[in-house]
Amino acid sequence: MDTCCEIAPPLELESEPQFRPELKPETQARRENALLRRQQLQVEDLQNQIRELHSGFVCCLNQLLDLRDLNTGLHSTRLAEWGLLVARSLGVSERDMYGLEMGALLHDIGKIGVPDSILNKPGRLTDEEYEVVKRHPEFGWTAIRKLKGLEQSGLYILHHHENFDGTGYPAKLKGHETPVGARIVSVIDAFDAMVSARPYRKGMPIPEALRRLHEVAGKQFDPAVVNSFTEFAQNEMPSVIEAVGASADIIA
Repeated sequence: MDTCCEIAPPLELESEPQFRPELKPETQARRENALLRRQQLQVEDLQNQIRELHSGFVCCLNQLLDLRDLNTGLHSTRLAEWGLLVARSLGVSERDMYGLEMGALLHDIGKIGVPDSILNKPGRLTDEEYEVVKRHPEFGWTAIRKLKGLEQSGLYILHHHENFDGTGYPAKLKGHETPVGARIVSVIDAFDAMVSARPYRKGMPIPEALRRLHEVAGKQFDPAVVNSFTEFAQNEMPSVIEAVGASADIIA
C-alpha cells in the first residue's frame, strides 16, 4: 500500500501529572482576591469610559441647543452646579448625583423641537404657542430615554415641570410622586429664569425671585427644595450674582 495513504496513528497527549501540589489556603485566598480586584478595576474603568462618553454627548447636545438659544447652555450648567449642592443638602445619595447632573444639563434639550418663532418670541405667547412649549419635556425624554445609563436623567427631564400640588405637566404628578431630581431642577430652573437678563427684559432682583419661590412653595414647588436653595442662594449671593451675569444692584 502506498504509504501516503496510510492513516497516521493518533497523537498521544501527555497526561496530567497524577500529583498536583495544593496551594495553602492563605495563598489561594490571596490569588482569588487579586483576581477579584483586577475584575473590579476593569468594571470601574468601563464605567468611567461610559460616563466620559455620556458627558461628551451631553456637551454636544448643549452646544447644539445653544445654536437655537444662546442662554440655554449656560443656564443648564448653572442648574447642574446648583442642583448638586441642593441635592447633597437634602441627603440625596451620591449614586443618584450623576443622573441629576445629566438631567439638569439636558432638562431643556426638548426645546430643539420647538420652532424658533415660538422659542425666541419676545412677547407673550398665545395659548396655542404655549401648548407647543409644554411639549418640550416629552420631546427631551423621547430623545434620551433609550440611552443606556441615562434612564433616570430622562425621568428628571420629563417631569421637571410638574407642580407639587399636581397641577403641572405632562403627567400631573403630585408631591413626592415627582422624582426628587425633577423637583430640584424645577425650583432652580424657575429662579434662574427670573433673575437672568434677556435682550428684551432685565433680570429680577434676587430677593424678589426668592420671595416668589416661597410664595408658591407647597403649590408649584417642593417646600424643602425651596428652603434648601434659598439658604444656598443667600449664603453664596456674590457667586450667584456673578453666575447669572447680574450687577450688584440686582440684590437691592
